[in-house]
Amino acid sequence: MFLAWLAEHATEPDTSVFRRVHGLVPLTGHSVSTTAWQLAEQLQLSARTPGELLAAVAQDQRRTVIVLPDLHESTEPEAIEELACALAALNHVRVIVETRQPSPALLAQAPAVMDLADPQWTDPDRQAAWAVTTPIAEQVTTPAGPDHLVSLDLDDPAFVCAADPLLVTASYERTNNLHGGLRTAWLRSGPSLSRPQDPASRACVLWAALGDDADPRLRGTLEALAQESGWSVRWNRVRGDINPPWPGPAQSMSTSPVSQHRSLSVLDHQGVVRLLLADSGHPLGRLTHPVTEASAITVADDQTTIILGSDGRLSLHKSPTATRLHGIASLLDQSPSTWERLLQEAALNTGVTAFTSGHGQLATGDRDGTVHVLAWNNPSIEHSSAALHDATVTALAAVQTSAGSSLVYSGGQDGRVRLWATDREPLPSPVAERDCAVVALAAASAEDGIILAIGWADGLVEYSSTGPDSGTSRRTFRPGPPIRALSLLPEGDLVIGTDESLICLQPR
Repeated sequence: MFLAWLAEHATEPDTSVFRRVHGLVPLTGHSVSTTAWQLAEQLQLSARTPGELLAAVAQDQRRTVIVLPDLHESTEPEAIEELACALAALNHVRVIVETRQPSPALLAQAPAVMDLADPQWTDPDRQAAWAVTTPIAEQVTTPAGPDHLVSLDLDDPAFVCAADPLLVTASYERTNNLHGGLRTAWLRSGPSLSRPQDPASRACVLWAALGDDADPRLRGTLEALAQESGWSVRWNRVRGDINPPWPGPAQSMSTSPVSQHRSLSVLDHQGVVRLLLADSGHPLGRLTHPVTEASAITVADDQTTIILGSDGRLSLHKSPTATRLHGIASLLDQSPSTWERLLQEAALNTGVTAFTSGHGQLATGDRDGTVHVLAWNNPSIEHSSAALHDATVTALAAVQTSAGSSLVYSGGQDGRVRLWATDREPLPSPVAERDCAVVALAAASAEDGIILAIGWADGLVEYSSTGPDSGTSRRTFRPGPPIRALSLLPEGDLVIGTDESLICLQPR
């Protein structure tokens, strides 16, 4: 009751920032995983494990207050205690835990303890008067622990998608039975599946998380269940897939601008760039040498691969699918290419944090929130700059409209997406804005307008298509793991890259 009062009064809109509660998870029936998922959602972060939650909270230095009632009613009190203690060890985090009997592990942290049974917190006369006028209600408690979980049909996708996600997660966590691949897919995408949503949306998320070792019948069943979700899974690769192989974590992605190549370049966390067939995700090859500590990639108009290193510098690399000159032509053509000249100019802007290329333009962003565009206008290079964000530029995407105009979309740590046509002033208002950072952007020209995909730090992907006659249509998707990269294929299909999966979605 005390924590209920605290949470009610500390989450009102006019609550002082120093008294606000930012995360509240009543722990009855919760495991440490579901606790981490709900905290991440409330703190507008994306975390698949307690470790990822700790890393994300540690990186975000804003004052954070977390309330965890009913620890004694959780299914994994010791593991949740460990998570709570680790969070409380961060200087900017305060954690309030309610439990019937503090454990030695909690007391070892030297917490401030408020025992509500202590006489100092009770007025005996008022308690006696209240007891006389209030009937004694039979207390009904929810048994804790795995032995009291409701029996669920964990082999039935329709039942799983419609059931209480908290009970489904707890049931999958207490068994080693793979249930045809449903268990692995559920736990892989749990941060998304545990959110309130309709069964069709949950089925689509599960479909996108299935591995190649899953029961083949599950894909057809989940596809049928996901009819009303707004998405269809064209293809997917998840960690552990063998045929075709999973290409590894997707740190950054870029689609080939030359339609006949139909390739997708994927940069992993070790600097390896793999090329995939965009239509199916099958491997096409890789760049010869890894680029150590690379952070972003784009494929230019001539199939040249441009990579951003951790030092904020850009470098050029030849793709295996790029057209190469041979014989006398290769000897005669010794002059710097368009992209070599653009990169020479871009080197003047040190500390690049994001970049993109396309249609003879190279756009870069920096820590000051400024976007720079270098445009090739033979034989010169035109420079344009605009201060678009109040914090670091984290993502860029360039697109050319059917009318020939070049547009640059930028996303920032300030949670804004801005639109800029370099031949005019940037739009004064963001095209999108939320309370969490932008982590990825992708844009493409369509027959009836522009398609824009935005990846947010809390794991949400927004997909919008805008046309002069059709207006703007929006749809969303949450894969579960944190978003690392986005790419759009020529048909408008969306590719989402995470540390666990690569998913190609087709809008219905």
